[in-house]
Amino acid sequence: MDRAGREWHRAGVSAPEVLWQPTPETIAGTRIAAFAAWVAERRGLSFGDPPDHDALWRWSVEHLDQFWGDFATWSGVLPGVPDDEVLTDRRMPGAVWFPGRTVNYAEQAFRAATDQHPALVAVAEDTEPVEISWAALRGQVGAFAATLRRLGVQRGDRVVGYLPNVPEAIVAFLGAAAVGAVWSSCAPDFGTRAVLDRFAQIEPTVLVAVDGYRFNGRDHDRRAVVAELRAGLPTVRTTIAVPRIFPGELPDGALPWAEAVADGQEPAFEPLPFDAPLWIVYSSGTTGLPKGIVHGHGGVVLEQRKWGELHNDLGPGERFYWYTSTAWMMWNVVASSLLCGATAILHDGAPAYPAVDAQFALAARVGITQLGTSAGYLTAGMKAGIRPRDSYDLSALRLIGSTGSPLPTAAYHWVYEAVSDDVQLVSASGGTDVATGFIGSSPLLPVTAGELQRPMLGVAAASWNEDGEPVTGELGELVITEPMPSMPLYFWNDPDGSRYREAYFEPWPGVWRHGDWLEITDRGTCLITGRSDSTLNRGGVRMGTADIYAVVEAFPEVADCVVLGVELPDGGYWMPLFVQLAPGEELTGELVGRLKAEIRAQASPRHVPDEVIAVPGVPHTRTGKRLEVPLKRLFQGVDPAKAVNTGTVDDASLVEHYVALAQQRGSTRTG
Repeated sequence: MDRAGREWHRAGVSAPEVLWQPTPETIAGTRIAAFAAWVAERRGLSFGDPPDHDALWRWSVEHLDQFWGDFATWSGVLPGVPDDEVLTDRRMPGAVWFPGRTVNYAEQAFRAATDQHPALVAVAEDTEPVEISWAALRGQVGAFAATLRRLGVQRGDRVVGYLPNVPEAIVAFLGAAAVGAVWSSCAPDFGTRAVLDRFAQIEPTVLVAVDGYRFNGRDHDRRAVVAELRAGLPTVRTTIAVPRIFPGELPDGALPWAEAVADGQEPAFEPLPFDAPLWIVYSSGTTGLPKGIVHGHGGVVLEQRKWGELHNDLGPGERFYWYTSTAWMMWNVVASSLLCGATAILHDGAPAYPAVDAQFALAARVGITQLGTSAGYLTAGMKAGIRPRDSYDLSALRLIGSTGSPLPTAAYHWVYEAVSDDVQLVSASGGTDVATGFIGSSPLLPVTAGELQRPMLGVAAASWNEDGEPVTGELGELVITEPMPSMPLYFWNDPDGSRYREAYFEPWPGVWRHGDWLEITDRGTCLITGRSDSTLNRGGVRMGTADIYAVVEAFPEVADCVVLGVELPDGGYWMPLFVQLAPGEELTGELVGRLKAEIRAQASPRHVPDEVIAVPGVPHTRTGKRLEVPLKRLFQGVDPAKAVNTGTVDDASLVEHYVALAQQRGSTRTG
């Protein structure tokens, strides 16, 4: 949250403006109200009429077994499980959910199928929208699953996709899930090194790969990258080639996609334990290789059904969209909208092509009812002065979601003035780590300027100070004090769980520390002010600094470097790369160009820094870690004495240079 948006609280004045308010009629028609009434009757409870979100939330976190057992029954995922068989071990990590029960994500994805609405609508920069029926999707998933079985793929094998946000990615994912294989994906704008850093460690048996992609009106040839991936992944037995830019051309020995899905048939779904691995997503790679985060079938199904149905009121007839690539967890969320019976809108292209209003134009074109995007996109629309409500019919649109970074207060006002005054604006906070949200929306509550509405049901979220004490009205660490079904099963190649514990359960064993700054107001609303760790978060996509360091450190002209991701008070984002040059070298325009070009090629366009700045050196901790978070805080205007503990720095004199740079940049911004 921007500083201006917090001034009301600091001064002790009245709460910020209410921008949207549900009516008694809209509340009565929501799924969360129906669920609350069902639970109240079932258990002899009262949540009020209309239901009180905070009372419902308190019950959900104080009685986790009742909440999740009731939701599993109400949703039909696992009906009738007794309370004492829902959560049999509450430890974090290591919680045991629904032991002895079986769930298959792909089977659950077709439970609400209907012939009245399509399953998918695919849109791209160079084609007209294409609707895919539930029956067609089911037939292709059945065919692809049969192909995997014919190729010898077994439960637990890894199937990976190097694919854009296209129907083939959904089909391949659901087909893999149907047979019990584990899915993982990377977007085709990732370079060879970035993909191999992720896929090589999980040893896939099948690679589904596209030959190229289209972005910002240009075709991008990825055939050479696919060849390098095949050479660098010796465990891959079969490559399935998806044509996009070069139809008719296939890598040597590859199986054409058309053949892999030619024999449309009813899928055979493997019954899987609740905690069977579903997919592997990746941490940002801030310290070394990205960590492979493994989530389970049952946990993801329940969390995504809860998030979609109770918090977003998502169901059949809704058209759900979130701008994403297959490298971001929000792609998994878009796929999971199928669990609720919604139509998933797949957008293969640039977020603002051919113009900044592209996503609103798309909403009008295909009748999107829930539009999700990044805070950066909404802020860019505001700064460009566009007014989508004057140009497009957005009457179908009832919810706008924003995630990835804090949404500034001014952007809240812009949405209601320039987009729609009758839409629920949802700023949400969650993570790849749990494949769902921690804090976000409730259709029972108003939307207030600059704030997230509430912690989500079943999420025991709190703000803790450095002493591990809960705080209200001040910034603290976002922690989760009770287990969630979709917390990671484990990290890949982490047999003793040490990396998993270090990532989330330090400094407080048994309590999840997420790495976000959180303030909970005395009214229960929430403010997320950015990352408390060094994860980069650009345009709503979290990235690791390690991908950039791997490229830059290969340059002989560079002795050391550090990259920062700085959330700015106006909602902007600044990502500078500081380089310590080798003796005798100069930071010429030619060197800057080569650095940026190589980062773009080896990592992705999003990894390219905004500026490259020469510095006399890079400060580290005494254990050799770059001082990323303290330096970031300097550029956010934090007092140097509070931002950096110079006693822990290997060369404290270097810090003064960054202090001066931060002060100079701050005076330039405000001057």
